[in-house]
Amino acid sequence: MIEKRRKSYKSAGRYEMLVKILGKQYISGHIESPFDFISIARRGVNAGVINNFRNYFGLTRDRTADLLQVSEPTLYRWTKAQKTLERNYSVQLFELADLFLFGIEVLNSSQDFFKWLELPNTALGGMEPMDLLEVPGGIAKVRDLLGRIQYGVYS
Repeated sequence: MIEKRRKSYKSAGRYEMLVKILGKQYISGHIESPFDFISIARRGVNAGVINNFRNYFGLTRDRTADLLQVSEPTLYRWTKAQKTLERNYSVQLFELADLFLFGIEVLNSSQDFFKWLELPNTALGGMEPMDLLEVPGGIAKVRDLLGRIQYGVYS
């Protein structure tokens, strides 16, 4: 029970951090679980969250476009026009930011986490975790692997 509370507290802190990173002015609602990503995305999220995401995690516009599966010019147009993102792009962005914060927490360093994302991993069939982030279900697979690492399960 104590471990469950501790995990819940860590998640709550990570969700607060996620809102800070993406920008409170762009997030209409409180995040207590990943299901809140969907309800907030339904209400609409301003594309300004993309620049906040990119800047906080030190990602290029090109890399961010790849992660969201859009072209770089499209990403530029969205942010310049302050477009309201479609639900799926918003949810993808929330999930990526949450994963990145979790990975940094597990590996104790932003630098180590982003380096780990680029290394082939036998638990992922030799694929780099970063390559999975662009495919359906990939974020969940990388999150599961990080969870195993967090609990000391050989990965």
